[in-house]
Amino acid sequence: MKLTPNFYQHRVCLNVLAGSKENASAIFEAAEGHVLVGVLSKNYPDVASAVADMREYAARIDNALSVGLGAGDPNQSAMVSAISREVQPQHVNQVFTGVATSRALLGQSETVVNGLVSPTGTPGLVKISTGPLSSQAADAIVPVETAIALLKDMGGSSIKYFPMGGLKCRDEYLAVANACARHDFWLEPTGGIDLDNFGEILHIALDAGVSKIIPHIYSSIIDKASGNTRPEDVRKLLEITRKLLN
Repeated sequence: MKLTPNFYQHRVCLNVLAGSKENASAIFEAAEGHVLVGVLSKNYPDVASAVADMREYAARIDNALSVGLGAGDPNQSAMVSAISREVQPQHVNQVFTGVATSRALLGQSETVVNGLVSPTGTPGLVKISTGPLSSQAADAIVPVETAIALLKDMGGSSIKYFPMGGLKCRDEYLAVANACARHDFWLEPTGGIDLDNFGEILHIALDAGVSKIIPHIYSSIIDKASGNTRPEDVRKLLEITRKLLN
């Protein structure tokens, strides 16, 4: 099983949620493989059942599996690490303080492990207290360059910048993108991204010179009745990506 995501033109890989295994296969086909398919640890009662089910997902989509927390829930951090050790997915979502544990348990450096940092209202500063205990304490706010250095120290691959609220924190997002470009670190914009703002959000990161970008597009492209991500919307996201990179 391949451990690295299939980036379009070595720059962009979509990240969307699957409502079922059939939906995962349809998403993978719609994105022509340039996608990471999110399955949430929060949906399982224990590690063993999650591992068994996620292995079935991975087998359908060439291991393009993204092990998720569930709305960035810090209480899922340990479970995500335990699942990832067994499943060896291409992508792991983690709170800031869970990155080192996930990397150590994976036992390899190829799988992408992101670390969740949040906007603060001030460009250039990010909140890193996103763990189970630290999220309940006073905010730990640091320069984005420091956050990147800490994530590198822990074996992280990328910043998961969440919750962005689409383009509500545009100036802050731009500062993060510029820092990621300067320090050769990957970026995962997340929260409030839809078909209308996706192009601009992706363009900002590409224009800043970020080497690899994994935009997360969740609820806006999920059919409310079925709980499945709409494959036609995934095709539209890929088309927008193509236009920006060609």
